[in-house]
Amino acid sequence: MKMITRKVYPKPEVCMACRLCEVYCVVAHSKSQDILKAFKREKSRPMPRLHVEEKGPMSFALGCRHCDEPLCVYSCLTGAITRDPVTGIVAVDTDKCVGCWTCVIACPYGAISPDMNRKKASKCDLCFHLETPACVANCPNEALVCVAINEN
Repeated sequence: MKMITRKVYPKPEVCMACRLCEVYCVVAHSKSQDILKAFKREKSRPMPRLHVEEKGPMSFALGCRHCDEPLCVYSCLTGAITRDPVTGIVAVDTDKCVGCWTCVIACPYGAISPDMNRKKASKCDLCFHLETPACVANCPNEALVCVAINEN
């Protein structure tokens, strides 16, 4: 089966830590899909599904790598985290997630965060509902790149 997926890669040399990737991630996963409504009017605002890491002058956006061998999937006690065999997207089914955080511990990249408000795991889903992930489309410095990968 041919797998077509996409991956988002950071370019730390041009990241200016503006955190707009985080802002637009929240908007893309909000109910309203509107920046003002998402931040000012929605009571249950989603968490950003990636976060900017900063160390001195170096910064980059850290998101899920959608691993070929995802330890989070293997560690999930309820089967809430799965990897789509066609797209390669590793996603959380929040209806099945019980907030045990084994996936948070298992992820070697620190790309899964506990959403304490919802008691669910939160991670990048590559904005599967959009043509281009929101973080990539809205990065003013093009510090995030989305690459299509075709595998046989």
